[in-house]
Amino acid sequence: MTSPIASLGPAIRSVLVANRGEIARRVFATARRAGIGTVAVFSDADAAAPHVAEADVAIRLPGNTPAETYLRADLIIEAARAAGADAIHPGYGFLSENAGFAQAVEDAGLTWVGPPVKSIESMGSKVESKKLMDAAGVPVLAELAPDQVTEAHLPVLIKASAGGGGRGMRVVRELSALAGELEAARREAQSAFGDPTVFCERYLETGRHIEVQVMADKHGTVWAVGERECSIQRRHQKVVEEAPSPLVERTPGMRERLFEASRLAANAIGYEGAGTVEFLADERGEFFFLEMNTRLQVEHPVTECTTGLDLVDLQLQVASGAALPAEPPALRGHSIEVRLYAEDPAKNWQPQSGIVHRIELPGVVEEFTVLDRQGVRLDSGVVAGSVVGVHYDPMLAKVISFAPTRGQAAQLLAGALARTELHGLRTNRDLLVNILRHPAFLAGDTDTAFFDTHGLDTLARPLADPDVEALSALAAALADAAMNRAAARVDGRIPSGWRNLTSQPQHKQYTSGAGEYDIRYLLGRGGLRADGFEHVALVSSTPDVVVLDVSGLRRTFDVARYGDEVFVDSALGPVALTATPRFVDPATIVAAGSLLAPMPGAVIRLGAAQGDSVTLGQPILWLEAMKMEHTITAPVSGVLVELPVSIGQQVDVGSVLALVEAEETEEESA
Repeated sequence: MTSPIASLGPAIRSVLVANRGEIARRVFATARRAGIGTVAVFSDADAAAPHVAEADVAIRLPGNTPAETYLRADLIIEAARAAGADAIHPGYGFLSENAGFAQAVEDAGLTWVGPPVKSIESMGSKVESKKLMDAAGVPVLAELAPDQVTEAHLPVLIKASAGGGGRGMRVVRELSALAGELEAARREAQSAFGDPTVFCERYLETGRHIEVQVMADKHGTVWAVGERECSIQRRHQKVVEEAPSPLVERTPGMRERLFEASRLAANAIGYEGAGTVEFLADERGEFFFLEMNTRLQVEHPVTECTTGLDLVDLQLQVASGAALPAEPPALRGHSIEVRLYAEDPAKNWQPQSGIVHRIELPGVVEEFTVLDRQGVRLDSGVVAGSVVGVHYDPMLAKVISFAPTRGQAAQLLAGALARTELHGLRTNRDLLVNILRHPAFLAGDTDTAFFDTHGLDTLARPLADPDVEALSALAAALADAAMNRAAARVDGRIPSGWRNLTSQPQHKQYTSGAGEYDIRYLLGRGGLRADGFEHVALVSSTPDVVVLDVSGLRRTFDVARYGDEVFVDSALGPVALTATPRFVDPATIVAAGSLLAPMPGAVIRLGAAQGDSVTLGQPILWLEAMKMEHTITAPVSGVLVELPVSIGQQVDVGSVLALVEAEETEEESA
């Protein structure tokens, strides 16, 4: 691990991280290794979060929403003073690129672990920053003011001027949709960054998202540390990131040109600390400046693994006045990072909320640490028992592999993810594995249209096919039977459902995202007899582990249950099931045509009124959850007979938001 060699200022003694989740834990890990004290801040929703428990001291920010808590610069600075911190690290998101916050930190006599205020101001407006970069000789993509957009400019991309991460971004392909999308983008930008300013630029349907990590000290040394490729994105948020870039690797001279442009960008604004210069590139190796993020990036671990640098340690040392060596270390190996989200890709990336019952990755070498050997690194914001709420981004963790070659890194990461025991929430895990194993990805053929090109429905398919799900349901039923026998007070050693004379088979029902499984079986002198599983024999069963012989192949299934939720993990793929109760409570049955809240959230807009005629797919209302807007549409054409919610109302998952009564067809009315 490489560090600066000359420290020229007072060392930081205690650092407050003005953030939450994974990035707070990441900064704390480096601070502890450096002997620096740690201070956490937390909202009410985060009171039991891991980052709170791991800090030396934690201070509550009353409220739940970002506007009440992590966007309150005054409360954060008060917390630093109260805890005796002498420095503030902003992490990423929230106030990390807010020049006013940086200035307030310095005015309070605290060390700002970030670039100079003027550098943040220069890049704070993406409109002005492009003009500045153009003047500095950095290739740029032309800006468009929203009121200047015409049919000739379409498609265009609306972007938030004050932040990134996909918040406030909208693609507009029809001029008639521009006004509505501008309004929605401004709301999201205000919610995420406290600034509703947006702008437009020409949208390139395909391209490569290439970015360069820069690091600069206070003494004039500017490093272009290495490039990353982050082309595979959903909703303009990165999903897979890697270093080095496959495109750059195979394009002669491109790395040198990228590095030179990035150093020009950093020097043009007198940059200090860690930052990222982002470009959009084509297959020929031409590139255009998109923006400069004046902070640490989510995907910084892949650069750490391929350079040996601890970028957070460098941030802390540069903030203390340390001088960088003249040149950065040489690049080594290949690293790939994936973002594990609580979301359902197959349902338009719908965020999920709830309890993480278990998260266990096999073969993890390190957590929050630079890898110096082949292996897997985990940077997670959650642990077993964590609750994923609706107020913040649904990212659970970053999983990072490091290996000598790109193919090895992809295989290692895919295998670790596929074998991960992840219980409690629907996630994008299967999608990530399918991407990492896809021939186009392995060939380095990635661009921003990857999901459109290769089909989201195909990429999001479960790792476990229906036959595996059925086999897993059988294993769940046998584990349940073993649990019942283990709890029996008498004759516990007798097989479940035992009869001297053959009677009715044992019966269990399960549902999954793919369908329903009706498991009927008998355990007798001849062993297991299960309907539809003539090729399956039971080897052994306990409440937690079932071993089956499947056509001569012995398979082990690990079974975990949390109430009616059952999770079955095996080498064939993970399966999530819900045990069907024997008796259904009539009160839980909802009327056909009911629109149920897919997640907890707040109603922010209504698109129709009770009594209106609506058409299939028409927006009925909009929910805000996890800093994003979610449109709730009519499931059928008909009449909106019930609308029991109002603007501003908080709703729980499963709440009835509306009831649409389907219109009768001519055949039905005849």
